[in-house]
Amino acid sequence: MAPHTPKEEGQQPPPPITPGGTYSIQTVSVGCKLFIRRPGPEGQEEERLAEILSIRDKPTNTYATRQAGEIKQEEPQKPEDRLEFFVHWDQFNKRLDEWVSGSRLVLSKDLQWPRPKTQPTTKKVVGKKTPAKNQRQQSLLKRAATANALAVGKAAKPEPGTPGPSTPASARASPSPAPSIGKKRKALHEEDEEEEEDLDADAEGEMDVDAEGEVLDLDASEPTTPPQPLSAFSKEQEIEKLRTSGSMTQSISEIARVKNLNRLQIGKHEVEAWYFSPYPKEYAHLPVLYICEFCLSYFGSQFMLSRHRKRCNLLHPPGNEIYRHEDISFFELDGKRQLTYCRNLSLLSKCFLDHKTLYYDVTPFLYYVMCQRDSAGCHMVGYFSKEKESADNYNVACILTLPQHQRHGYGKLLIEFSYELSKREGKLGSPEKPLSDLGLLGYRAYWAETIIDLLMNTTEDISIDDIAQKTSITHADVMNTCTTLQLFKHYKGQHVISIPEAVQEKYRKAKEKRRRRIHPECLIWKPPVFSRDQLRFGW
Repeated sequence: MAPHTPKEEGQQPPPPITPGGTYSIQTVSVGCKLFIRRPGPEGQEEERLAEILSIRDKPTNTYATRQAGEIKQEEPQKPEDRLEFFVHWDQFNKRLDEWVSGSRLVLSKDLQWPRPKTQPTTKKVVGKKTPAKNQRQQSLLKRAATANALAVGKAAKPEPGTPGPSTPASARASPSPAPSIGKKRKALHEEDEEEEEDLDADAEGEMDVDAEGEVLDLDASEPTTPPQPLSAFSKEQEIEKLRTSGSMTQSISEIARVKNLNRLQIGKHEVEAWYFSPYPKEYAHLPVLYICEFCLSYFGSQFMLSRHRKRCNLLHPPGNEIYRHEDISFFELDGKRQLTYCRNLSLLSKCFLDHKTLYYDVTPFLYYVMCQRDSAGCHMVGYFSKEKESADNYNVACILTLPQHQRHGYGKLLIEFSYELSKREGKLGSPEKPLSDLGLLGYRAYWAETIIDLLMNTTEDISIDDIAQKTSITHADVMNTCTTLQLFKHYKGQHVISIPEAVQEKYRKAKEKRRRRIHPECLIWKPPVFSRDQLRFGW
C-alpha cells in the first residue's frame, strides 16, 4: 500500500478501483464506471468508458406479435442479458445515453467506483447578508416587528451579563466586531424562543435567514473572475462544450429522468429517442413506438398503426394553412381548439428537447407546424410554438426540427418564419430562454447572417435601433451578436460598426450554400386577437 500523503487543498481523492476479472455483473451498481462495447463510427466494435445511471430487469414486450393465436417463442437469452443498464458515454452528449444489455459490459477491465463524498468546510461571514426575496418580505416584516416589540419590552430589565437590547435590523447594520453580534443574536434567540415559535409557519424557513445568508454569501466575498476578452472567444471551443455537456434544462428533476423510449417510427423514418418523454407507462421501453405522421397518435405495434391508418383520414395538421411556397407549407394551430394534436406534438418533441418541461397544458400556445408536401400528404418537418400573450415579447416558446430532417436548412427556415410573423405584428421578438444546445447554435447563426446581410446591403448610416426595427430582433440580441462578431470599433471618439474581411468572406460562402428562404408575399396571415375570456386558461 502506498504511504499516505497529505492531500492538497481542493484536490479530490482518487476513486476506488476494482481490478478487472475480480468482480461479476451483480457487483456493478449505479454510479460505477466501466468499459462497455458499442458500435464504432465505421461499423467496427469499440470499448468506451461509460457511467451506469440506472439498472433494470429486461422488460417484456406486452405488444408482442401473435401468430396463430399464440405468442411467438422468445429466443433463449444469456443469463447476463436478463439485466439492462442505462449508461452515459464518457465525453459524449447526453442524447446518446442508451440502455445496453449485460453482455456488452467488459468485466475483464477495471471497475471504477464513485468518489467518496467529502464534507465541505464552510466559514461563517457575519458581516454580509443575502437580500430577502420579494415573496418573503411580508413574513420578514412580521418577524422584525415582533422581535422589535420583544426587545423594547425587555429593555427596562436587562439580565446581568446580557448585552443591551437591539433589533435584528440594527444588528445587521452595526459595524461592531463579529463576536459581539453573534452574542446578541444568540441571547435574543434564547430569550424569545417560545415567542418566535409561532412565526415559523409564516417565515417559511426565514427564521434562520442569518445562518443561510452566511453560507450562501461565501462566494460573494471572494474576488470574482473577470470576463474573458473578445479575443479569447472561440466558436470551436463553444461548440465542443455544447456537444459534450448536453442541453440546458429548466428543472433539476428532469436531468435525472432516465430515457424511457428506444426508437420511434414516424412515417417511413425510424429514429432514436434522445431524452425522457412522459408517454403512458404501457408504451415505455418498447423496442419501437409507432407514431401516425399525420395525427401523431402513438401505438405499440405495427398492426395497431395499420389498423388506425384505415380509419384516420387526416393528411395534414388539423389547422389553417397560412404559408405555401414550392413544397413547404406552414399550418397554424390553436392549442385550445386542437387539444389532442398539440398534446401529442408536445410529447413527441419532448423526446428530442431536454429543456422542455411543458407537455400537457397547451391551451395558452399557438403552434406553427412546417410540412413538406408530396402526393401522399403533408409530412411534418418541424414546428415552433409561441404564447398567445407574452409579457416578455417572446416570439418562440419551443422550436424543433425532427432529427430525420436536420442539417437540411429547415431550422433556419423555422427561425426566419417566426421573425416574419413578428414583422407582421410590428413587434421585436426573441426566443424563450433557455435554448437547447442545437437551438442556441441555430439562433446565433441566423442572427449573425441576418445582421451581416442587412449591413452589407445598406449604403447609409445605420444604428442598433434601425437594425432591430428592420429585422424584428431585439436590441439585446443585436448587441450580443455584434459583440461576438467583433463589429464594434472605436473611431474618432465614437463607436462605429465595421465588418471585418473574414466575416464578409464567411457571409458570402454561407449565402451561396443557403437554398431555402421565406418569401413574405406567400404568407397569408393576420395577427390573431384574443379576448379576455379566450385567454382564461384552465378555468
